[in-house]
Amino acid sequence: MQVISLDDVRAASARLAGVANRTPVLTSRTLDQRAGTATHVKAESFQRGGAFKFRGAYNKVSSLPREVRARGVLAYSSGNHAQAVSIAARLLGTTATIVMPEDTPPAKLEATRGYGAEIISYDRWTQDREEIGRLLAEERGVELVRPYDDPLVMAGQGTTALELLEAVPDLDVLVVPVGGGGLIAGCATAAKALRPAIRVVGVEPEAGDDTRRSLAAGKRVWNGVPKTIADGLQAAVPGELTFEVNSRLVDEVVTVSDDEILEAMAFLFDRMKLVTEPSGAVGIAALFAGRTGKGKTGVVISGGNVGVARFAALLGGR
Repeated sequence: MQVISLDDVRAASARLAGVANRTPVLTSRTLDQRAGTATHVKAESFQRGGAFKFRGAYNKVSSLPREVRARGVLAYSSGNHAQAVSIAARLLGTTATIVMPEDTPPAKLEATRGYGAEIISYDRWTQDREEIGRLLAEERGVELVRPYDDPLVMAGQGTTALELLEAVPDLDVLVVPVGGGGLIAGCATAAKALRPAIRVVGVEPEAGDDTRRSLAAGKRVWNGVPKTIADGLQAAVPGELTFEVNSRLVDEVVTVSDDEILEAMAFLFDRMKLVTEPSGAVGIAALFAGRTGKGKTGVVISGGNVGVARFAALLGGR
């Protein structure tokens, strides 16, 4: 079963043209020296809403029939998908309701509220957000916009790799953060179609390696909600559709520690002037740890949504 194709990613690119930011691809001699390879950084921290999530959210919401979209949309998210759906809804003239964890970082919570969304809180440790979202969407008669397990969302996220390979077509390795698996599923679909020999490497936090374990087991493995500073990568189990794609197209998933993530965040801030949230820095962390392999490498910085207080708290002691 082919969930999405390169044509789906290209169709998403057409919908996003003139709406999403075409984020920069950055290089640094210091980064190349540290990594031991030529490295090209796709900075999705400069995307609308501060993360790649806008691509998938807008592709999904803009594809809904007009009468369905008019009723509103609902999503569950730890922050970045929440902001993305809220922005997409506002741009497309509809309303958004977002189910968010009680411990969502304040910067993400405030930004989501600022985009006009209604927020409903839940306890990520004791409640099931998917069940809450499904029931609320049914009760309100609105469309549920899932954060990753949706072909239109995955195709939208895949435009990240489409743009990166248009800028650097001879990449040997593509390194992508992995939470629920939508970003890497879309990116792997585009990358493998355009450059079949490319090696696609996913990166998870050590405590949240549900996709790595699932790929090793050949089936989706429930890992529980992980305790990690990478709040955007706290998926307990891979998505059903994303796992189907990733089990075919992703070559390897590696892990990084919270300390390695902090080291990467500090480097990106000090040497490249990039503010990244912990989840966004995992690819650079894996690169520095020598876990991604050699060759010309593209790394997706998935987002930069970290408030100044949390950024200072995380890095102030280093």
